[in-house]
Amino acid sequence: MVKIVSDSSSLYTIEEGQKVGLTAIPLCINIGDLQGRDLQIDMTEFYGRIQKGQIPTSSQPPIGEVLEVYEVFADADIINITMADGLSGTYQTACAAKEMTANKDHITVFNSMTLCGPQRYLVDHALEMERVGSGVKEIMDWLETASKKSESFLIPQDFSFLRRGGRLTPVAATVGSLLKLKPILQLTKDGMRLDKFGIKRTMTSAVNSIIKYLGGGQLGEQHIMYISHADAYHDAIHIKELFETAFPKLEVRLLELGAAFVTQGGPQCIAIQYIER
Repeated sequence: MVKIVSDSSSLYTIEEGQKVGLTAIPLCINIGDLQGRDLQIDMTEFYGRIQKGQIPTSSQPPIGEVLEVYEVFADADIINITMADGLSGTYQTACAAKEMTANKDHITVFNSMTLCGPQRYLVDHALEMERVGSGVKEIMDWLETASKKSESFLIPQDFSFLRRGGRLTPVAATVGSLLKLKPILQLTKDGMRLDKFGIKRTMTSAVNSIIKYLGGGQLGEQHIMYISHADAYHDAIHIKELFETAFPKLEVRLLELGAAFVTQGGPQCIAIQYIER
């Protein structure tokens, strides 16, 4: 028996995960006097607190909870598909919990090198493979290959979140905010950090620069595109239409980001990601 485990960066709530046979462990969220869990706290209240000047923080799931999951499924071969190492301590916590268990030889922690849409796809496909009887090696071979066929971009709209995360200097963040620029960040291939991809004046021009970059790869029916947003539904719909026009055979899915991602990218941020099927 193979058991698939992941964290809330896959955008699965605990309840949604249970319906498909996934154990999803939520990250921790703190903002003001509110302490909660990713994909569980009320997002209207969360955004309201940000508007009042409260600064959110996020952290990896408690190691005790990860250890408890490992012990509950001690009779299974566990594959824990975590968000990218380098963007969170989630992967390291999952590995540390593994070393504390008696069944550690039956636990595989997989660094997806991504998050959100592509991570959700990796989880979904691993679950499908488990349902048809695939073993750990077969699933891991697929995960290793598939995780390398993905790219991710982030378009933030609140420079203060990037400044606090150390991705922009205070001066650059101030100038960018005043000029209302749209920075574009790209996740590195190893999933360890976000690098500068470009800066544009409008959301449409920022998206079009990504479309131009991806045009050489001929995105089509063999790919899935994820447009994930932080309370920016209308922007997300517009971006979806731009990609569908540029790549008519491409399947584009919309997702809403949880508090853990908003903590890093800020309200109204847009994540643009694809993965090969």
